[in-house]
Amino acid sequence: MKRRLMQLVTSILANSYLTGFFRGHIYRGPLKALCVPFLNCYSCPGAWGTCPMGAFQALAAGFSQTLSFYIMGLLTTLGALGGRLVCGWLCPFGFFQELLYAYRSKKWRLPRWLKILPPFVLALTLALPFLWRSGVGMGQPYFCRFICPAGTLEAGLTLLILRPQLRTLVGPTFLIKVAILVMLILLGVFIWRPFCQTLCPLGAFYGLFNNKSFWRLKVKESRCIKCQACSRSCPAGLVPFIEANASGCVRCLQCTKVCPTGALTFGCAVDYAPFRTETGG
Repeated sequence: MKRRLMQLVTSILANSYLTGFFRGHIYRGPLKALCVPFLNCYSCPGAWGTCPMGAFQALAAGFSQTLSFYIMGLLTTLGALGGRLVCGWLCPFGFFQELLYAYRSKKWRLPRWLKILPPFVLALTLALPFLWRSGVGMGQPYFCRFICPAGTLEAGLTLLILRPQLRTLVGPTFLIKVAILVMLILLGVFIWRPFCQTLCPLGAFYGLFNNKSFWRLKVKESRCIKCQACSRSCPAGLVPFIEANASGCVRCLQCTKVCPTGALTFGCAVDYAPFRTETGG
C-alpha cells in the first residue's frame, strides 16, 4: 500500500502543471532544466521536469555531441544508492503498467530469454545519437522518436486530443509508436510490466547497480528454508533467495513480505558492528 501511494503521489506531482492540460501547451519554465529520475516525457502538457533519457539523447544528437555529466551523475548516484528502487517506487509509467496488471485475468510469465533485451536497448539508446547522424551532422533521440511508449501516452496522444490541429502532422512513425503502446497495454494485462522487462533503457541502466547498490536485498542463508514462497510471489519471475539483486528486480519488496522466516530483508548493505574494546579479565 505504501508503494502504491508513493507511485500515485509521484505521478501526480511530476505532471501537475494543470495549465498545460487546459491550454494544450508545454511548460517551459526554469524547472524544465531539471531532470526527473524516471521516464516522464518532456512534452507532456503537465510535466514540470525533463526525462533523463530524452535529455541525454537530445544533447548527444546536437552538433556539439554533448555528453551530459549532470544527467549521468544524477542517474549513477541514484543507481548506486538503490539500484532500480526508482523503477519500483516512483516511475509513473511503471505504475500505469501495474494498474493494467491488476485487472482480473490469467497471468503469464515473460520468457526469460527476452530479458536479455534491456542491455541492448540501453546501449543503442546511448550510442546511436552519437553515431548515426545525418549529412548535416545531426543525430536524433532515436528511442524517443521510434519507441518510447511513455512519451506516446503522456505527450503524443494527449497533445493530439488537446490540439486537434496537430492531427494533420501524424505520420507513419507516430502510428508505429501507437502500435507499440497498444501492444504493451494489451500485454500489460497479462504480463507484469512488459515494457520494464524488455525495452526500458533507464531501467536497464539502474539495473546495472542492483547487485552493488548501497541499499539492496539481503539473504540470510541460515534462515532460508527454500520454500519458494518468494519466487512464487515475485512478479518479475525471479528466484529471490538465489538471485536477490538481479537486474530485473525493481525492489517491490513483495518477497520480503511473504518470507516466513525473515530470511529476505531490504536495507543497507554495510553492517555497522558496534565499536568494541577488550578490557581483559
